[in-house]
Amino acid sequence: MAELRFIETVAERARVAEDQAASLTEATLRTLTERITAGEADDLPARLPDQFRPLLIKFTEPAQGFPYEEFIARVAQRAGVEHDIAERGVRAVLQTMHPLVGDREFDEVMAQLPHQFRELVQTAPQQPAPRRR
Repeated sequence: MAELRFIETVAERARVAEDQAASLTEATLRTLTERITAGEADDLPARLPDQFRPLLIKFTEPAQGFPYEEFIARVAQRAGVEHDIAERGVRAVLQTMHPLVGDREFDEVMAQLPHQFRELVQTAPQQPAPRRR
């Protein structure tokens, strides 16, 4: 149930269909795991829906220091979407993840990412748009 709500929220925030939101979520979490330290990656799974926990497993590999644009490019390639959709997806996933992991953990993750990520998550509303009927 929690994973479904997570995907629904990402879909609403990114303005994409739920199947695309699922792909964007997986691509974002896989890329995030590559970009952050193993210790930080280990702290996130307990706070996210069960389906996403395997995506955050990082054994001993150090964090890869690639820039913001490379992060978005990797997400776009993994999810099979254009750059702008990948960027909206990354924003939506991070914003949806934030309340689940809490301010402290989220800030620790953000501290390991280029400054553009902090700007990205602050540029769009934190709440999903109301559903149209």
